[in-house]
Amino acid sequence: MVSPQNPLKPAKDMASFDLRLRGARRTANHPDIEVTDIEAQLGTRYTVDTLEALIARQPKVRFVWLMGADNLVQFPQWRDWEGIFALVPIAVFDRNSYDFSAMEGEAAGRFAEARIPQDQASDLADREPPAWVYLHTPQHPASASAIRQNHSH
Repeated sequence: MVSPQNPLKPAKDMASFDLRLRGARRTANHPDIEVTDIEAQLGTRYTVDTLEALIARQPKVRFVWLMGADNLVQFPQWRDWEGIFALVPIAVFDRNSYDFSAMEGEAAGRFAEARIPQDQASDLADREPPAWVYLHTPQHPASASAIRQNHSH
């Protein structure tokens, strides 16, 4: 899901929405991944509003919010972040240099009892929120900026 504009980032530093959408579609070269502009279609700006709209549209779908550990660190800055934990299970992917700050941060502390072990991640979508998992995964050595630069050619 490509956001038209991250409310926590200045618009002047962002590539255009169309450029970011095309780049995400080129990068997500896998049949099980669908890059979408649903947030632009819905007219939502905040994740909690987008999730509420998606759940209302597809009440039988079990959504899981995916994010990097860097976002878990700043999650308390998001609008109604505790409401997001209440809406959907969350999978957090480790990111180089964010492990400690993510796991010691406000969001991880607030929802520590809702955290499940990584070896139970396969049933995350079937759990009632709040439920979340911290996934230690192989790291890609390139930065997101380098990946974007490489795909812009």
